[in-house]
Amino acid sequence: MRGERLIDAIGDTPLVRLGLPGRPDVRAYAKLEMGNLFAMKDRVARNIILRARASGELAEGAPLVESSSGTMALGVALVGRALGHPVHIVTDPRIDAITLAKLDALGCAVHVVSHMDERGWQGARLAMLGRIMAENPGAFWPRQYENPDNPAAYRTLADELLAELDHIDTIVGPVGSGGSLCGTTRALRETLPELRAVGVDCVGSVLFGQPDWPQRLQSGLGNSMHPPNLDRTVIDEVHWLNDREAFAATRDLAREQFLFAGNTSGSAYRVLTWLAERAEPGATIVGIFPDRGDRYVDTVHSEKFWADRNLTALPLRTSPRLVPPDAVVREWAYSVRPDENRPAFVFVESNTTGTGMRAPATARRLGYRPVFLTDRPERYLGLADAPAETVVCDTGDLAAMTDALAGLLPLEQVSAVGTTSEFYLLAAAELAARLGLPAAAPAAVARCRNKAELRATLAAAGVPQPEFAFVADAEEIGAVPVPCVVKPVDESGSTGVLRCTTAREAAAQVRAITAVTVNGRGQRRAPGALVESYAVGPEYSVEMIGVDGEPRLYAIVEKSLVDDVQFVEAGHVVPADLAADTAQAIADTVRKALLALGMTHGATHTEVRLTAAGPVVIEVNPRLAGGMIPELVRVGTGVDLLEQQVRHLGGLPVAEPAPFDGHAGIRFLRADVRGTLTAVDGVAEAEAEPFVRQVTVTVSPGAVVGPPTDAYGRLGYVIAHAPSRAELDRALDRAVALVRFRVAAAGSAGASWVSGS
Repeated sequence: MRGERLIDAIGDTPLVRLGLPGRPDVRAYAKLEMGNLFAMKDRVARNIILRARASGELAEGAPLVESSSGTMALGVALVGRALGHPVHIVTDPRIDAITLAKLDALGCAVHVVSHMDERGWQGARLAMLGRIMAENPGAFWPRQYENPDNPAAYRTLADELLAELDHIDTIVGPVGSGGSLCGTTRALRETLPELRAVGVDCVGSVLFGQPDWPQRLQSGLGNSMHPPNLDRTVIDEVHWLNDREAFAATRDLAREQFLFAGNTSGSAYRVLTWLAERAEPGATIVGIFPDRGDRYVDTVHSEKFWADRNLTALPLRTSPRLVPPDAVVREWAYSVRPDENRPAFVFVESNTTGTGMRAPATARRLGYRPVFLTDRPERYLGLADAPAETVVCDTGDLAAMTDALAGLLPLEQVSAVGTTSEFYLLAAAELAARLGLPAAAPAAVARCRNKAELRATLAAAGVPQPEFAFVADAEEIGAVPVPCVVKPVDESGSTGVLRCTTAREAAAQVRAITAVTVNGRGQRRAPGALVESYAVGPEYSVEMIGVDGEPRLYAIVEKSLVDDVQFVEAGHVVPADLAADTAQAIADTVRKALLALGMTHGATHTEVRLTAAGPVVIEVNPRLAGGMIPELVRVGTGVDLLEQQVRHLGGLPVAEPAPFDGHAGIRFLRADVRGTLTAVDGVAEAEAEPFVRQVTVTVSPGAVVGPPTDAYGRLGYVIAHAPSRAELDRALDRAVALVRFRVAAAGSAGASWVSGS
């Protein structure tokens, strides 16, 4: 192609088919915009400047002023200087030495801001640009982020593609100002209305709803501001890559396709190849590769730069996970329009309380497609009405769960895995790890679930806890200090936990525990039993969620027990009535325990006793609390812990802890005699009591009831919320006294009424 002017050489860039192993039936092309004199933005600079000259907005010889740290600066310099204009470029310290050298060689004035303002580097640059414009009357600012001549410049690129290809299914392009992908897509859709547009952004860019991270290292895409030229309605799918992933992809582009390029091209290449792997046979995909690699020799292509910035410490995914549009991402992820496939949130079984069936509904409300894995759907009374797809499979087998999911949907569409059941915490963690999803480390979950391992880990870290011993059978019990507590190694809900006052009683309890080899879900129990010294003092639980490796404290819960023998909980109150220094000591002890266990991701429910020597850790559970404690926190603070856990597992922002408004509490309903329940009375009266928020009975007439020996023997609960602790206690006392259970005692001729307390 011959040109009469230098700027006539802009455009008509090469279109080359990429060799992608394994998919010869998919046509994947790279539009090498790096083949322009400088880069892709040469097109934008030429179109904007020529139109401004034609309209009279830019006079002959008038200055050009633009804000850019990359290829737009070079494009303006090229076109502006070639047409006889002085050129001022406003940039920031992230500009590379090669671009600076080129701008200087072309005779441009370069102005470098020294620091960010409240809007980041872009804001600081625009402030300086305004001052330069004021000092140069008649100067023209191309305004790449809002000038409609930016996206209009890419009609020529679209025309070039249509001249070469008979059909295009998908176009992939990096997004910075929004001009290239939006402009090209609009022009192509005039001929190809079904064209799918996929944008490529970077982690830490605000363009598609992510929080700003000005320290991100990628250049040429992403933004700290929302440019008007970005029309999000044009883009069907967006991908985010972190710095390591983008830079690694750029190196792969060189090694695999022999193209020495910048990180915008590398990111486009990574997404293009992933799409090609999943495309229908015969599909045509085009990726826009904006710039070459000479500007990146000291960054992307420098081993020293990688080492200095510790890039290998960042996550590196080989495929993205599907997330809702407002998810916060730290590694390769993608999102689609709301009317397309939702990312899947997989639940592995559930507890059998109301919170279990609330979890899928919460996930649905947050934009997910809930999928419920279970081996026995009939276990859950509300499952038929839950907004979740039920998949029956062996939830004790990792391969079976993976295969069941793969038969339902592409595994990359699974965005999160969780459970509300104590018994499936490890299974959920292992499934998340198998799928490469963020979740608590399986090893950390296993340490918490196995109380013997938990005790050993805390002892090694010097965390205050009761003295303990693991015994394989009753013969190992020996002469133990009494009173002591004997418990199963990996049960739930206080099952099998007993305070023993003699060694004989402790040995009997060990025999009772070891005689049971499976738990209530049919899973094999860990062998042996744990014997612990009895910690004297009031009991509390500490509710935290680990975010970014730091456990956040949401509540310290004051707990009351039916007795101090079987440790069945009678009720809870939030916030606990504690002095500030005592509350801090409890929170610090729990944080130390969580860090020792490696439990810094997601919800934890830690039980503590406040002894004369200070707080000691009784148990650490890698889950939300049961016993309706999350509901008490929601009533008292407005923060829904179940929602926060769902949000956290899915990568969505998590609410900060909030102060309590008054006091919230729960009392559990129970029967004091054993027999068959024939009737329940007084619920309506209890609900009418001042400050009472909820009265729930969880059993029906015909059930066999009696004094509870664990959490599963309770008959319901009353929840209240009052301005003061005294008012709360009175409301709970009155409401519980009003609820009565008619029980026909075993061996008796009639039934008698007993209160729920």
